[in-house]
Amino acid sequence: MATKVTEVADLERAWRDALFAKDEAALRALIHPQFKLVGIRSTGTVTVGLEDWLGALHKMDIASLEVRVTDSVRLDQTIVATVDAQWKLRFMGHTIDERVLLTDVWVRTDKGWQVVRRHSSPVPAGVHIE
Repeated sequence: MATKVTEVADLERAWRDALFAKDEAALRALIHPQFKLVGIRSTGTVTVGLEDWLGALHKMDIASLEVRVTDSVRLDQTIVATVDAQWKLRFMGHTIDERVLLTDVWVRTDKGWQVVRRHSSPVPAGVHIE
């Protein structure tokens, strides 16, 4: 069963807005306690759990963050979304300006939809994502 892109886009925007506001209560409502962020960069892979991710948020100064859901599928109580994202921020003294392709896995819980996994890969310059 395909999900409406607007439904998951609303979830992704809510996450973005809570991130900008550094609203930990809103983030905890959207992010599952067993959340893991898995990323790969030229320096290697990284896996970060919820508490470490929230701790890192306090060290971020986010200038901009754009998210665009390019595809999604809903299977009963799970949504898998592909998201094209661009962000600019300062983190621990370093400026980051990066475009990434994200895969987010949302699950419906008794608290509503929560993201349980996010995979992040950098998008090379010049690559077009539809």
